[in-house]
Amino acid sequence: MPDMITQGLHGCSREEEYVWPTDPKILQKLEWFQDQKLAFMTHFGMYSQIGLIESWPLSDEDATWSRTDVDWERDGESFRKQYAELNKSFNPVRLMPEIWAQFAADAGFKYFILTTKHHDGFCLFDTKYTGYKTTDPSCPFHRHRYADIVRHLFDAFRGRGLGIGAYFSKPDWHCPWYWAQGMDRPIASDRNPTYTPSEHPALWEKFIQFTHGQMMELVEGYGKLDILWLDGGQVNPNNGQDIRLHELVARARAITPDLLVADRTIGGEFENYITPEQAIPGQPVRVPWESCVTIGTGFSYRYSDQYKSSRTLTHMLLDTVSRGGNLALNIGPQPDGRLPKEAVQSALGLGAWLKVNGEAIYGTRICAPYAAGRACYTCKGDTAYAMIKYQAGERVEKTVCIPWDAACNRLTLLGQDAPIPFAQEKGMLIAQLPKAYAGTEPYALAFRIER
Repeated sequence: MPDMITQGLHGCSREEEYVWPTDPKILQKLEWFQDQKLAFMTHFGMYSQIGLIESWPLSDEDATWSRTDVDWERDGESFRKQYAELNKSFNPVRLMPEIWAQFAADAGFKYFILTTKHHDGFCLFDTKYTGYKTTDPSCPFHRHRYADIVRHLFDAFRGRGLGIGAYFSKPDWHCPWYWAQGMDRPIASDRNPTYTPSEHPALWEKFIQFTHGQMMELVEGYGKLDILWLDGGQVNPNNGQDIRLHELVARARAITPDLLVADRTIGGEFENYITPEQAIPGQPVRVPWESCVTIGTGFSYRYSDQYKSSRTLTHMLLDTVSRGGNLALNIGPQPDGRLPKEAVQSALGLGAWLKVNGEAIYGTRICAPYAAGRACYTCKGDTAYAMIKYQAGERVEKTVCIPWDAACNRLTLLGQDAPIPFAQEKGMLIAQLPKAYAGTEPYALAFRIER
């Protein structure tokens, strides 16, 4: 796979390998994407029941890092059988799409990324290509009014004005044409197919048709998609696993001409934006990008998990937008279909900050000096924004020093109508704060700098 943007970042191609689209509709949609800034991402599936990392423990190659919570079964084959049968008990009867969507709007999220299918192959939508899905009689949730989870969640979020991103796993470890029986390698020996596609073209063609069929179901039957978020980077032509994505994207864009595709870690024309995972680049990145970061410790639900504070989420967002990116914050839903209360409260705290200061976030672009000390910067045209981060227990003083050596004709504290007095000397704006702010402990103060 390609090297990462900076050492330590996972899940993204290099900035210099990015291929800018030439289609004006895609370029325009990328402007929309870069305006949104904040996504609600969720990994939801049958793995949520047991508080286990999603899908990865099925692969023997990935056992050493992904099976640390598998403490009841040492034999891999027995474990896989137990995991595979979780569809027979998946029953999130307290799922309420409208509640999810209202939460997302209140927390300041602007688009939604949902796992329609992870690597384990279990589908949260009513696909006709497999019975391994929430709407099949083998799954008790099939009787529920929201059994077609993807449809109801997408409709609810779209109804709140949020953009829609469909996460889809290119590899499918339940599909008999990917992990095929009786082939060159044992089932689940690694994350790749059990055969070499070039040596078994007929079998691989069945897998291509299966994968195209499911992706087109999502594009054609689940309302307008803004993003097709493709995971499973081993499935790519350079690895001998060519699913002819160019054909699929052409079909999809015939229906949705401005559809963005994030073919993660692959580079090239179908990685319309790059996706650092569980990390934020330490410097500005001048191509479209989105960091996916968990509010808890993992992408899927964990029992007794620890969640990041509202202050931490706010600072992560400031770091992200000042470096030119979007932040996709992930919450793993509980087995009963509710979102964990602690994660919700953390996100709502960020949302409360955004209600006052969102002008400095949404629709902005990167702006020198990007970051200086605890300050982060964005801009819209000739207006710049400086956001000063405060740590827990750190109180605001009467004056705030903002690193800034360019012109400033008017300085306003977001949330206040009147400009505030300031002096400019030695590369600093020295702002005099209203009395009401002295001694407070904000997550961050945001200033509008009119040049």
